[in-house]
Amino acid sequence: MSIPPPQAQAPESAAAPEQDQRAFDEPPWSPWTAPAAVVLGFALGVFSSLVVAIIASAGGTPLGHPTPAVSIIGDIMFDLSFVAAAFYLASTQGRPRPADFGFRRTPVRFAVKAFLAAGFGYYALTAVYATVFQLHGQDKLPSELGADKSTAAMIATGVFVCVIAPIAEEFFFRGFLFGGLRRWKLPPPAARPWVAAVITGILFGLAHTGSANAQYLVPLGFLGFVLCLVRWRTASLYPCMALHATNNALALGVNQLHWQVGGIIALMIAANAVIAAATWPLADRGPAAMHQRSVA
Repeated sequence: MSIPPPQAQAPESAAAPEQDQRAFDEPPWSPWTAPAAVVLGFALGVFSSLVVAIIASAGGTPLGHPTPAVSIIGDIMFDLSFVAAAFYLASTQGRPRPADFGFRRTPVRFAVKAFLAAGFGYYALTAVYATVFQLHGQDKLPSELGADKSTAAMIATGVFVCVIAPIAEEFFFRGFLFGGLRRWKLPPPAARPWVAAVITGILFGLAHTGSANAQYLVPLGFLGFVLCLVRWRTASLYPCMALHATNNALALGVNQLHWQVGGIIALMIAANAVIAAATWPLADRGPAAMHQRSVA
């Protein structure tokens, strides 16, 4: 799949002087904030997870064997730490708007085409990779969260994996990190989105080191790369969150819960509906971005 550089036009509404100096959908924060956010987010995540573990330990939960509830709370705090780091560093560069992170409307038909093209490309390449390297096993995270031990844990796991994680991770990786890396001046202008997508994809894969088997880090890195292309192509975070949530729901329903097709589809629809309800109020109120880009 080859995607040419974007040929987007900014909305007709008047832009601020500093926005005139940037390309449409290019965020205001500097490239240095990208690595700083990775370091700060990781530090905050470790600290917050440790605080959760200490509080749980005071309540009688062994540090080495946390309950599903403690594990879920710790993972939520870890993800939110990266969101907090991204928002803080973006705020040091001015007052960020939701649209700067990609909370921007895009034509539904265009978003659906990008969603389908990215999903097909990801699953096709992952299938080839799985066949060549004979992948076995499944994601460790749902088991660690106790998805197979109780209904309450299963629901909590579903909410975290299919709703919270897609929102938080897309906000950080595609909304903040990818945007900052695209402003890196070292590569030629035409190569910057591609370089930013590769770096973001690698970091996205490495971010799942603790929750996925090592053999799946390459496909996850490729998913991160593909999601960057969706973000770049549509100038919106919504198709990225939709594909991320759909993928997680599919993986959870098939590999961990062993649900039938109807249940998995229901989980996909429910997850995307909750994400839309939670994030749509942030959407840019201006005209929908019309991007005339083609896939060669």
